Amino acid sequence: MSSTGTNGIPQRPLGTTGVSVSMLCLGGFHLSVPPEEEATRIIHTAIDSGITFMDNAWEYADHESERRMGNALAQDGYRDKVFLMTKNCAHDRTAANSMVKLEESLRRLQTDHLDLWQIHEVTFPDDPDRIFASGGAAEAMLKAKEDGKVRFIGFTGHKSPSIFRRMLSQGFPWDTLQMPVSVLDANFNSFQKEIIPIAQEQGVGVIGMKSLAAGRIFDDPTIDITAEEAIRYALSQPIASLCTGIDSMAILEQNLRIARDFVPMTAEEQSAAIDKVFHHAWAGQHEPFKTSFDFEGNEARREHGIPLKAAAAD
Repeated sequence: MSSTGTNGIPQRPLGTTGVSVSMLCLGGFHLSVPPEEEATRIIHTAIDSGITFMDNAWEYADHESERRMGNALAQDGYRDKVFLMTKNCAHDRTAANSMVKLEESLRRLQTDHLDLWQIHEVTFPDDPDRIFASGGAAEAMLKAKEDGKVRFIGFTGHKSPSIFRRMLSQGFPWDTLQMPVSVLDANFNSFQKEIIPIAQEQGVGVIGMKSLAAGRIFDDPTIDITAEEAIRYALSQPIASLCTGIDSMAILEQNLRIARDFVPMTAEEQSAAIDKVFHHAWAGQHEPFKTSFDFEGNEARREHGIPLKAAAAD
């Protein structure tokens, strides 16, 4: 189900929250790439054009993405026009550290509340145990919601559907989750095949990401699929919104056009797209966020003893 939002960008229900969000979500990580003036222009143009769902995370680009988004939203009443989400990057998974990071995110984003707060990078086997332990992050999520500092709560990850199944098996009132949704994902360790049915049963809103496999879908020129086809495939799945990385006005205009012209793929078209990339995807060849730790951010790397590197997008 979808309705036409502003400027022709469809909106879809966010699970059973009673809220609808724009079909495209502006990814926060990539906003640290261009000069800040350009990033501000991307944010404002996206909102004016109907992309009103804003993604971010406490740790993106060492807080630079949140700072830039906060500055942009503080101008001309833009904060009131968006559904604002950021992520809980307390990778020790404690309630105390979660609340510290929430206050820091609110300060950088220059707002008194978030529309959505999600636990970031639930990618390690012990994450669910730590999150739901006494004094764990789950307690902070509920408290923040009860205190009115966040409207909705969720979690994100890109590693394994089995970890997501554990997150959804606790009877916890999640509003959302964020996960890979792509034509490649359909062929290997598939979130969309394993998790979407559970989310639908529980009324949890699904936010898609990595429709281009973090750009890796284009590593092999023999993969015969365009960015438009890949995004159209992802948008054809039963998701509330698709988070896309946009680091230039050209990419923004491309994605706006795809959303405005969107026609869902038929079941036959989807099957054909999945089959077309099978030999490039059956072992996760172009989804290193599933098969390696290359995409974990530095907060998670510190917690788990992995050598530090530049933070990567979720």
